Amino acid sequence: MRHYRDLRPTFGDREDWALPTVLRYQAAHRPDAVWLDVPEEGRTWTFGQMLAAAETVARAMLAAGAVPGDRVVVVAGNSSRFVRTWLGCGMAGLVEVPVNTAYEEEFLAHQIRTIRARYAVVDDIYAERFVRIATASTDIEKFWVIDTGSRDHAIEVLCSAGWEAVPWEDLENDSSTGKTPEARGKIRETTGEIPEAVGEISEAMEKIPQPPGEIPEAPPSSPSDLPVVNPRDLASVLFTSGTTGLSKGVAMPHAQMYFFADLCVSLTRLTPQDAWMAVTPFFYGNAQLMAAYPTLVAGARFVLRSGFSAPDWIDQIRESRVTVTTFAGAMMDGIWRQPPRPDDADNPLRCVFAAGGALSIQEPMRERYGIEAFVDVFGLTEITAPIMTPYGEDRPPGAVGLQADEWFDVALVDPETDEEVPVGVTGELIVRPKVPFICSTGYYNMPDITVEAWRNLWFHTGDMLRRDTDGWFYFVDRIKDKLRRSGEDISSFQVELAILAHPAVEECCVIAVPGETGEDEVMAYLIVREEVTPEEVWEWCDTRIPDFAVPRYLRFVADLPKTPSQRVQRNTLRAAGVTPDTQDRTSSG
Repeated sequence: MRHYRDLRPTFGDREDWALPTVLRYQAAHRPDAVWLDVPEEGRTWTFGQMLAAAETVARAMLAAGAVPGDRVVVVAGNSSRFVRTWLGCGMAGLVEVPVNTAYEEEFLAHQIRTIRARYAVVDDIYAERFVRIATASTDIEKFWVIDTGSRDHAIEVLCSAGWEAVPWEDLENDSSTGKTPEARGKIRETTGEIPEAVGEISEAMEKIPQPPGEIPEAPPSSPSDLPVVNPRDLASVLFTSGTTGLSKGVAMPHAQMYFFADLCVSLTRLTPQDAWMAVTPFFYGNAQLMAAYPTLVAGARFVLRSGFSAPDWIDQIRESRVTVTTFAGAMMDGIWRQPPRPDDADNPLRCVFAAGGALSIQEPMRERYGIEAFVDVFGLTEITAPIMTPYGEDRPPGAVGLQADEWFDVALVDPETDEEVPVGVTGELIVRPKVPFICSTGYYNMPDITVEAWRNLWFHTGDMLRRDTDGWFYFVDRIKDKLRRSGEDISSFQVELAILAHPAVEECCVIAVPGETGEDEVMAYLIVREEVTPEEVWEWCDTRIPDFAVPRYLRFVADLPKTPSQRVQRNTLRAAGVTPDTQDRTSSG
C-alpha cells in the first residue's frame, strides 16, 4: 500500500517552527531578495525590509498595552498592511484572528464574542459594523484603521461609540501608541481558554525521528525588547463554519501554522526561484497558510493581488512572473471558460495547487496553459493535510491523495461506533498527529465542541471516504449538512437563524443542493405564518447574511419531514433536490 513520503521539513529542528524564527532566518540569509510583491500598491518588500516592518508593528502593539496571548481581530481586504499586521502579531506573540469581511450583524458578533479580543485592525469601510454590534464588542479597547478612502470618518464613528481609534500608520511608529505596560512580555491571564488537557493531546502522540533539515545554522535570536515566541504558543485563530452549528475558531499554534506552510513547500516543490500568487482573501488559510507562509519558508517571492478576476488571471501570471498559484472553489472553471488565446501556454506557470477544483478539466487546463503539475490535498484547518498528491504523478480518477503516514495516523471508521471499516468500504475519516502541535489544539472558547470533535483522541472530520488496495483515498460524501459555495464554508445553522428572524417565517431548514460548477448551492425550506413573497425573503437576507450564503433557492412548504424526536430529516430534503415549485433567484432576476 502506497503512502506520501516526500514531506521533509525545511527547518529540521522543530523548535524553529515559529513565524518569528522563519522570518528572521530569511532576513539574515537573503535580506535583499524580494518577498512581498503587491502590484496594486506598486510596491515590493525584501525579506530584510519586511522583518524591520514586522518588528516595528510588534513593538507598537506592545507599547499600546498588548501582551503576548492577546487576540487581535483583523477585518480587512488584501493589502500590504494586512500582511504586516499578521507578521507583527507573530513577532509580538499576539494571536491574529482574521475575520471574513462579508460577516456582519450576528455572523460577526458571534466571532467577536467568542474570541474576546482587546484589539482590532479594520479597513475603514467596516468600522460601522462594530458600532452595530457594540454589545458584543465590549472587550475591544483599541482600533487601528486602514485607510481605503474614508479613514477619518471611520475613526470618528468608532471614537463616538466610545472606543480608541487611530490610523493604522501609527503602528509604524514605535512610540506613537503610548507607554509600555509593566506587564509587557508576560502572558496575561485570560478566561475561556482551551482546557490544558485538550491542548496537550498532541504531546501524548508518538514522536518520529526527524530527518536532517536543510538549514544547519541557528536562526538569529529575538531582540531583547520583543518576547520569545515558541512553536507551542497560539499563533492564530481561524474560524471555520462547515457544519450545522455556529462557526468555530480553530486554535492554531505556531508549529501547526509552520507545518501547514512547509507541507505546501513539499507539495509544490517550492524553491527560492519561485513566485507564488494569491488572489483569494488574506483572511483565509488558503492565502496565508497555503501561499504567503510557504514562500517565507522556502525563501520565494509572494505576489498578493486584491482579488480574483478570471479574464485578467493569465495576464497577471505573466506580469508578475508567477510560477505557482492556487485555485479555490470554482476559480478554475471560471478561467477555463475564458475565450482561448493562441498564447495561453506562453507563461512561466509551473504548478497549480487546485483546492477543490473540478478534476475533469485539470488535464485540458494543463495542456492549454502549459502547466507542469496540478497538486492537491485532503484536509481541514483543524488537522492540516494528512492526505496529499505526489507532484507530477497521475492519480486514479476521483482519487484525492495518499496518506502522509510519517506524520499522521488516519483511519476510516463507522461513524456510529468508531470501529475501523475494511479496505474498500466507505467510512468516516478520522485523524491524529504523530508529532506534537502540527494539528489544532481545539476550538477556541468551545471546550464541549472540542471534546466531541476529538473524541477517542481522534479528530472526526465528518467526511466519508474510501481507500483502495493501493492506498489512494476517494471522497464519497459528507455526514453532516455541510455547505460550500464560492469557495466559502457556510453554516446552515446561522443562515437559518437569520431567516427565522423574519416575522413571517415560522420554520426554516437550509440545505445544500448541487450547483452547475460542482460546488453547492444554498436552498432554504420555509414554513410561513403569513404571506410573504420570495423577493421579500431575499431582500431580508441581503442585509443580514453574507452574499455567498444567501439562498439561491427558496421552497415554501406546509411541513418538514421530521424524526420522532422532531429533528428535520435533511437527507430527505436533499434527496428531493430542486423541485418544480422551488423559487430560483437566478431565474427570477
